[in-house]
Amino acid sequence: MARRALILLEGSTRGIGSRFVQAAQRLDLTPVTLSADPAQYDYLAAERLEAIRVDINDLDALIRECSQLQASYDIVGITSAWEPFYATVGKLCRHFNLPGPNPASIERCCDKFIQRQLLAEAGVPIPAYRLAANATDVEGSAAEIGLPVVLKPAVGTGSSGVRLCRNIDELTEHTTYLLDGKHIWRSSPRILVEEFAQGPYYGANIMGNEVIAIGAAEFGPPPHFVFREYTHPAPLTDDEHKRIVDVSLSCLRALGLAWGPTNIELRWTKRGPVVIEVNPRLSGGDPDLVQLACGIDLVTEHIKLVIGEEWDLRRRHSQTAAMRLLVPDRDGILDWIDGDSRAAAVPGVAEVRLHVEPKTPIVRKGDWLDSIGCVIAASASPAQTKAILQHAVDLISWSITPLPALGEQEQSAPPKSPF
Repeated sequence: MARRALILLEGSTRGIGSRFVQAAQRLDLTPVTLSADPAQYDYLAAERLEAIRVDINDLDALIRECSQLQASYDIVGITSAWEPFYATVGKLCRHFNLPGPNPASIERCCDKFIQRQLLAEAGVPIPAYRLAANATDVEGSAAEIGLPVVLKPAVGTGSSGVRLCRNIDELTEHTTYLLDGKHIWRSSPRILVEEFAQGPYYGANIMGNEVIAIGAAEFGPPPHFVFREYTHPAPLTDDEHKRIVDVSLSCLRALGLAWGPTNIELRWTKRGPVVIEVNPRLSGGDPDLVQLACGIDLVTEHIKLVIGEEWDLRRRHSQTAAMRLLVPDRDGILDWIDGDSRAAAVPGVAEVRLHVEPKTPIVRKGDWLDSIGCVIAASASPAQTKAILQHAVDLISWSITPLPALGEQEQSAPPKSPF
């Protein structure tokens, strides 16, 4: 009898990719990764997992690889941890008659301009927005909306290329960055110019058409939107929770996203919850926290859906979980990083992850890859969890030497983390 296989399009250099692999193995599945560059995922080699190099943007090539794999495996599901490949997942699932997302809905959702249009037509509260193709468009759109505005690529993930522009100089600078070849575009250059919706940030985690958990998050200093801390559950009143749920479900209806995972980012403004983005995927940091907070393993339950098995979204307990991201305050070469073992030994700390090793170049770009690690903690109360997290983070320190090309003198980070 052929082994049951789960096909994964690409992996992840951070925790979510290995989470998918581990969840698949717990479900007695053989994970097989199709990737343009499998070597970038350390866990594949470390665990001797099967991986095939293939042009991930060539649907016919992917179909051929999956067809060849059928000689050795019973392919029971196809999915990805990454939003850019999720529409392709839907197309492959349709070709092989497997459960999967609607590729047309995913493609519409992944284009932030089209997403905005559909949400606006459905009456979902969103920031004012304009689409710009050049510097003149950007300047005119910003004048119509009024500074400050947020500039972001119309197609993209992980806050790459996203920046708050508080004045005309910042607007000009970031427009130049986006349009003059420094930003890597996944499609033709189109810039979304948005009103800056100000207020606390919340993220709704959805499976199918059920809101499973709502978390809160804080960002590092502007002008970038680099997450600093996540907390589950978010400190909401019953009315605030209901309003976020209602707005989130209206997003699903507007975008045709009734299958699989969805992450919806919102800000609570003067007019209530305003939708910042809808992402047809699991959020990178939330699955660990949701599992700690309420006992629901979103990755495992997602894979169950993918392979046609019944999922279980029942809550098993209730506590507060939080994650602090370790973000350096300068670029350079990481001389050393220390204290992770001491931090991991703190009672209540669930995990400490370091994404870099000594002698690694640190080049911050103002996106999700800026973090060099994270600490996750959980306890019975928000105050206790916050105290545990801070204590653990205070035990971690590092030193960064500026790159010689910068022409700066050596400097070291403070002995404690800057959090």
